[in-house]
Amino acid sequence: MAEFSKRNLINKLLRAGPVLLLYISVLNEFDFNYLNYISFNFTFILIFYWTLRRSESLGYGHIFIAGLINDVVVGFPIGISSFNYLLICGFSAYLRTITLRPNLIKDWFFFLLTITVVISLQYSILHLFFSIDLNYFSLFKNIFLTFFFYIVFANIFIIYQKSIFREI
Repeated sequence: MAEFSKRNLINKLLRAGPVLLLYISVLNEFDFNYLNYISFNFTFILIFYWTLRRSESLGYGHIFIAGLINDVVVGFPIGISSFNYLLICGFSAYLRTITLRPNLIKDWFFFLLTITVVISLQYSILHLFFSIDLNYFSLFKNIFLTFFFYIVFANIFIIYQKSIFREI
């Protein structure tokens, strides 16, 4: 009986992996977005992939709260990250609705459009309303590396999804 409950608990934790990874990625102080040479936004990748491929894995409430936590950790005005995360959810829901046959390459290029719009809106709002200076080189580097690493993490998430959820 104890063996069954241990296995059941581990299975529940593995199925909650995307939500746990979301909270870990917004709570950690070592953010991928603020490294010197490599700057990419892992949370954008995580939210886009899981709301596109398995929307029930991440709830919109979890995404909103994770955005508020990210604002506190990073020091942005409250609500900016939540707005961005929910905007990414909107883009991925649109793509999920219009897609008949999922294709990783098409998703990848739609992700480029998504992060370009979201990051542009984020930095425009931060610059116009809160007078935060912009470094355009780091902005373009962040967009490019986030786009590049999407394909890497998407393949890792596909392996995870096949092994845990027995899908795809």
